[in-house]
Amino acid sequence: MKCIQDIYDAIENGGFNASALHLIDEFVNDIENGSTDLPRFNQQEHSGLCKAGSALIGASVIASYAARSLTAGSHAGGSQNVPSSWEIDELQERLIEEWARAAKLWVESSDSIVSKGFGPMIAQGAEAKVYYRDGSPAVLKERASIYSTTQKALDAIALHNYLFPETAMHVIGFTRDTDGLFRVILIQPYVRCKRLATKEEIDELMKKGSATIGRDKA
Repeated sequence: MKCIQDIYDAIENGGFNASALHLIDEFVNDIENGSTDLPRFNQQEHSGLCKAGSALIGASVIASYAARSLTAGSHAGGSQNVPSSWEIDELQERLIEEWARAAKLWVESSDSIVSKGFGPMIAQGAEAKVYYRDGSPAVLKERASIYSTTQKALDAIALHNYLFPETAMHVIGFTRDTDGLFRVILIQPYVRCKRLATKEEIDELMKKGSATIGRDKA
């Protein structure tokens, strides 16, 4: 069983070389088979993390390394400076991109590739571009972050999977769109619904979910 500190040390000493990539893969496998975990998540949330797949777990490990290394650097020499969210976010994006390229999880020019291979874009909002071909059991999304850090954006996917397992998101890669915006590429089941939920129904469901997570972490 690999320790996450071994991964941090390997990245610190050699970047995302073959040895570091191997350690990350082994650690991800340990998480998926239940022999280890990420400290940020409780047991129930881990199910959502694993549903998101190895790419999401690996990116979460890299994001945690980025935050840790930046915080450690800001405290060097006895300084009590705390890195800002934008500094953490910037480093997390950069290191995840470096890791994803080394791990063959990075997609260049994904907009045209996705539309040709998966179907046309059917919707676009602040958080995601959605692609779908008639008859497909799933949609593909290029999901951007609306959170203060990339880590929180990744955590949101794991928590979504925990709260809504019937529409679990499975991460397959990472990219930047034509505007240079970092995006997570994922697949999610396509659901045919009789009607859209009301704002009141959504608010009530989110309150219940937040209360459950709060009890689990208490």
